[in-house]
Amino acid sequence: MKIQPGQRAVLLGQYIIENKATVRNAAKAFGVSKSTVHKDVSERLRKEDPALFTQVRGILELNKQERHIRGGMATKQKYRELAQCRQSSGNSCGRR
Repeated sequence: MKIQPGQRAVLLGQYIIENKATVRNAAKAFGVSKSTVHKDVSERLRKEDPALFTQVRGILELNKQERHIRGGMATKQKYRELAQCRQSSGNSCGRR
């Protein structure tokens, strides 16, 4: 059974609020693309439930502000693991 786009937008909005989820996390949970999630919560949700839209927009703005920090932390972790691997096994870590 396929969910109507308006209903899906509301469900996505509720999921994002309850889990403080990113667009990517919501897309994975619902089995749809990131662009579908973005369209649902930025266009369809505004028409379906304006109050919910306002809450979701706040969370997405916060995610957008924190995005560069999360990216930096991921890079830092990557190179930390690479350095540990090289110390323990030689110079062949991270290469395919």
